[in-house]
Amino acid sequence: QVPLVESGGGLVQPGGSLRLSCAASRSIFSIYVMSWYRQAPGKQRELVAAITSGGGTSYADSVKGRFTISRDNAKNTVNLQMNSLKPEDTAVYYCSLNGPGPRQWGQGTQVTVSS
Repeated sequence: QVPLVESGGGLVQPGGSLRLSCAASRSIFSIYVMSWYRQAPGKQRELVAAITSGGGTSYADSVKGRFTISRDNAKNTVNLQMNSLKPEDTAVYYCSLNGPGPRQWGQGTQVTVSS
């Protein structure tokens, strides 16, 4: 297993920006697909964005054009830049690693978008 730790959550106004970061403790992080999920109160956890080891990306339709996922394999980190935030983006955001075994999860970081 590779422990994952998210950071960067907080309270922001609608239209604002926030950058989340996920750090792994082992260098094998670099070979896996990494993803960001989110879960709002009363809703199911949903996929927000994913990135392959080679840098290919995919996004949920709801965040496309506003969010950008990136990774720095040398630093064992994956990031989520969130721009033009909306109240409906409010959720706990989780970093996830998808390797050959069971999916691994970070502890989550709260993002609240409110005026």
